[in-house]
Parts: sequence; structure tokens; C-alpha cells
Amino acid sequence: MKFKNFNELIDLVKGKTNRVVVPGANNKEALTAIKMADDKGLITKGILIGPVAEVKNLMKEVGLKEDKFEFVECTDVPTMCNIAAKKIYDGEGDFLVKGLVDTKYYMKAILNKELGFVPQGALLTHFVLFKTDNYHKMFAVTDSAVVINPTLEQKAKIINNAVSILRRLGIEKPKVAIVCPVEKVNEKIPSTLDAQALVEMNQKGEIPNCIVEGPYDIYITFSKEKALEKGITNKQVPGDVDLIVLPDLDAGNPVYKSIAFFGAGVKGAAILAGPSIPVLLPSRADAPDFKFNAIALASYLKK
Repeated sequence: MKFKNFNELIDLVKGKTNRVVVPGANNKEALTAIKMADDKGLITKGILIGPVAEVKNLMKEVGLKEDKFEFVECTDVPTMCNIAAKKIYDGEGDFLVKGLVDTKYYMKAILNKELGFVPQGALLTHFVLFKTDNYHKMFAVTDSAVVINPTLEQKAKIINNAVSILRRLGIEKPKVAIVCPVEKVNEKIPSTLDAQALVEMNQKGEIPNCIVEGPYDIYITFSKEKALEKGITNKQVPGDVDLIVLPDLDAGNPVYKSIAFFGAGVKGAAILAGPSIPVLLPSRADAPDFKFNAIALASYLKK
């Protein structure tokens, strides 16, 4: 990876032109993140969409100056999202920052076929980049927020989406763990059957540019020693994983939030994988620094 932590990432994107577009800008956490990004030289301009009086009051509260921003009065959430996506399409902004809007309306605006942000046949998925004190390098988690119960074909797309981002971040051949409750294929545990199939697809070149291994539990995924204890040898992923793939939303979302809440020294950034433009997709409960880091990540990834 071209950076070892989020501080290095932030240094890499300082001074870039970053025009943020925020539907539902009447959100203190989002405005705090933008203030943090502005203080670090990551924001050049912005469009804030929402009830303007409330937005301006919150800006004063967090200490964000108005001079770099255009305001669009709107109180209807679906309309806010549509306006925001159209602003990006018209070249007035570089990436979307999710404010106080429902994810379903945010996603629907991005999926608008007339805008062409999502290639035909593509799947939108969630990508979270983490750095914790308990692991020696940054790693990603997918899918934690979008695809509820992915099919095998969708899991392949989820991996391809995440691998594409990791390759743009400088990891030529990401190491991918298919995380399951156990490390052996068990016909009574469907996720292990999918894991076996995904490994075979990788070996056939159907999931390219990465190394896919599994099924692995979390211990094996992050510890070579734990893998050896369970008799797993001569493998490349244990203890050096770049991407963990969870079986479904019921597993992925709790893992993402558990790492974010309990991880020692944890820092993270959540974006949407699959569209042609960077799109921030944090949880509404994520801390402002997670959203700030996501702004830095979107800045790095934008064309």
C-alpha cells in the first residue's frame, strides 16, 4: 500500500482539489468531518444541501466557515440525494458525502441510470479500510452495509470491487480471506461451501489479481500462529490478510461496527465500491474522524 496509516494518506492528498457535495448537510457529524478536512487542507469548495438555516447554525457550532460553500435549500430527503448526484454529474463536485439522509434514497440517486455512475451489471458494495493497534498493517472489510444475503456470483463481485480499490491503493495482489465460523468445509454451513467455490474461482482466474483463501475463521485470518495451531500451513493469507470477506450482512455489519467500537487505536474509512465516482458511505453512528478519513480516501481515489 502506498501509505501505512491514515495520517500518511492525509499527507498524500493535501492540496488536491476536493469539492464535496453533501445531501442532508444538517448533520453535525458530517460537518465536523468536513471542518477537520478543511483544517488539513483537504477541502477547496463544497455544496451543502438541506434546510439552510439549520445547516448554517450547525456550521457555526462546529466552527466551519461559510465562504467555501454553496447552499441549496431543500427539506425533502429523496430530492436532496437527487440534487447531490446531479451536481456531481454536472461537474460541480468531486464526490458525495452522506449527511442526514436515508441510505436507500442515497443509493437510489447514485443508481440513477441517466447519470451513468454505475456500469451495467455492476454491483454496489460497502468497503471499509481499517487501521488498528492490534494488526501490523491496514486491512479492508466487505460487505458490511449493502448486500443483504449475497449469492455466490455477488460474492465474486464483492471481492472484485474491493480488490479493484486495494490495487488502486498500491497493493498489486491483495490477500483475501473468506471468513466463516469454521475453517473446514461443512455442508451444513453454506458459507463454507461458498468459500470453497470462491477459492476455486480464484484459481481458475475468474476472480483475478488477488489471492483468495478460506474458509478461515477470524483467528486464522489475522494470525499465522493460530493457523498453525489448527494445522493450516503453507498458506499466504493467515496473518497477512489485506481483505476480509464476510458471508452476509448479518455477519458483516456487526464485525465492522465491533472493530470500529472496540478496536484498540482503531481508525477507519467507509466508502461505496462499484460506482465510477467516490461515494462516502459511513454509518450514521460513525465518529467524525471516520468520515474525515473517508474524505481523504475519496480524495485519493477520485480521478
